[in-house]
Amino acid sequence: MAAVSRIPSLLSRSLASSTSSSLFSKGRVGGVGRSVVCSYTTAAALEKPITPSVKGSYTKLLINGDYVVSASGKTFPTYDPRTGDVIAHVAEGDAEDINRAVSAARKAFDEGPWPKMTAYERSRVLFKFADLIDQHTEELATLETWDNGKPFEQAAKVGQIRFMALHEPIGVAGQIIPWNFPLLMFAWKVAPALACGNTVVLKTEEQTPLSALYAANLLHEAGVPAGVVNVVSGYGPTLELLLPVICKSIRKITFYRCKDADVDKAVELAHFALFFNQGQCCCAGSRTYVHESVYDEFLEKAKARALKRSIGDPFVAGIEQGPQIDSEQFEKIMKFIRSGVESGATLETGGERIGDKGYYIQPTVFSNVNEKMLIAKDEIFGPVQSILKFKDINEVIQRANTTSYGLAAGVFTQVIDTANTLTRALKVGKVWVNCYDVFDAAIPFGGYKMCGQGREKGIHCLSNYLQVKAVVTPLKDLAWI
Repeated sequence: MAAVSRIPSLLSRSLASSTSSSLFSKGRVGGVGRSVVCSYTTAAALEKPITPSVKGSYTKLLINGDYVVSASGKTFPTYDPRTGDVIAHVAEGDAEDINRAVSAARKAFDEGPWPKMTAYERSRVLFKFADLIDQHTEELATLETWDNGKPFEQAAKVGQIRFMALHEPIGVAGQIIPWNFPLLMFAWKVAPALACGNTVVLKTEEQTPLSALYAANLLHEAGVPAGVVNVVSGYGPTLELLLPVICKSIRKITFYRCKDADVDKAVELAHFALFFNQGQCCCAGSRTYVHESVYDEFLEKAKARALKRSIGDPFVAGIEQGPQIDSEQFEKIMKFIRSGVESGATLETGGERIGDKGYYIQPTVFSNVNEKMLIAKDEIFGPVQSILKFKDINEVIQRANTTSYGLAAGVFTQVIDTANTLTRALKVGKVWVNCYDVFDAAIPFGGYKMCGQGREKGIHCLSNYLQVKAVVTPLKDLAWI
């Protein structure tokens, strides 16, 4: 099988500097970014949310190239986390729909043209799909922000889609994508599976089905044959048990600020590491370990930075934090915050709801935290930062590694020996040094211990979708010997 000769990252282009206001209703706001940006301390001033003019056009199941109603005829609502209002009703798949989708994917693999194409032929289709993503990024970002609540400028930064195909495809790939980065995870999952010649049955989370359904339509527009990509939306207990997937449970992430680091830079980096995407990020740096010699200074500056964070309608330019995904996640986060207070941690700032509608939470900072507290050992998945004190490297290594999880860590230091020691000693799948949340299509992503199996992205992700065949043939008359 020939290899694709060019593998650039394509979907990482941002529209932050060029997005127009064509997708938003006119009248109340003349364009994106003209509303007042407010800090969480003026929560009562949250304005009436901007109404997107894009509609959730793709709300049915995608099976064998067609958008169809579910076998049961049931639908479920997907909500606007800014208000709690229903955006659209989406077809709710069940066992019969999964069977239809798997049958279509199996037939497309066994009898269709996709797995028989050369890698070059498949790459032409995927490159066309990537170009269509560029053309429709505004619509996709709007659906993602509307469905998920993340700031529009973040949603417009999509992901990577150009990959390389090697060896032989495995067949039908069952995939589940999460609600915190649905479009990005669509690219991470679907792109390598298709590039390797497989067919796909993809399950979206019930909170955020709209962007994946839209993107799947673009795949068909690009030329992917019917049955190659199938999308079934619905609730977890019904669907996820039916799919042979690699499940990932990605949890507590640790950020280390050493005594030699620049405090101001470390504060900003730690703030970004935790609060990005409302804290709803697999890599959220939820435990911030700070050396005792600079702990008090760091804590005061971290609290001040949290107080400056801008919160509001995620469609407004300049907003750093939108609402949490839904009422269930909102209540879970508030429960953790109450737990932190009850267990003896010091609530430095935040900890309250913003407004009386939607799922907005004040950026929250705790000090005097220890590893026995729930806020330090369980996954909050929200805007809650725990700042812990340590004395020396051996101590912080031991404390950080006493966890069941090990997805990623960040180290901020000016001493290379300190960085080298921590990167080797920490039991995690990825360590960022003097940076955080830096990704590339070629960099593998995955964790240790309970943080998943295998890797996403890079050459390593292809092993999830390829099987290796050894072919042995005797040679005679070896002329070159």
